Amino acid sequence: MRADFPVVLDACVLAPANLCDLLLSLAETPRLYLPLWSEEILQEVKRTQAEDLEWPPHLVEHWQTNVRDAFPEAIITHYQYLIPVCTNHEKDCHVLAVAIKAKAEVIVTANLRHFPTESLAPWGVEAIDPASYLINLHTLDPGIVVSRLESIARRRKLAPEVVLAKLGRSVPAFAQHVAGALGWQLPEV
Repeated sequence: MRADFPVVLDACVLAPANLCDLLLSLAETPRLYLPLWSEEILQEVKRTQAEDLEWPPHLVEHWQTNVRDAFPEAIITHYQYLIPVCTNHEKDCHVLAVAIKAKAEVIVTANLRHFPTESLAPWGVEAIDPASYLINLHTLDPGIVVSRLESIARRRKLAPEVVLAKLGRSVPAFAQHVAGALGWQLPEV
């Protein structure tokens, strides 16, 4: 069942608000995949949101609380013993270790260079960029993907085309794919 397909989400796809919103919406019931991460990944998100994206502290904490409450099953623990056998980039060995521990076949990351195929193949893991992963989910179930985009748009009081155009800043291939499938013209945002 695809709803139980475990996928590790790297911090670089959880930190950007628009991308994270769609990825996590697609993991809500009925979910298209099971999102996974570790405490270390969540702490990396926290640092990125606070330091690089300059989110206010209350918003960073609000995000952390909401994500932990919404997806308590996503936290993977006791993976640290696997870090020394991971041969990918040292800063992201913990992410591969989480995937190995969780028996996840996919890591969604914008940082593909830290996950070379030769480091992942022995573990049966593949790294995929977020646009390609979202395109795959849209191909599997376009109705759910579009309905989640529309739900985000309603919540934000925006047109779905605007939400998709904003997503296009971080995942342009996905935005173009969906816009083409729906015959939408994406506005400048």
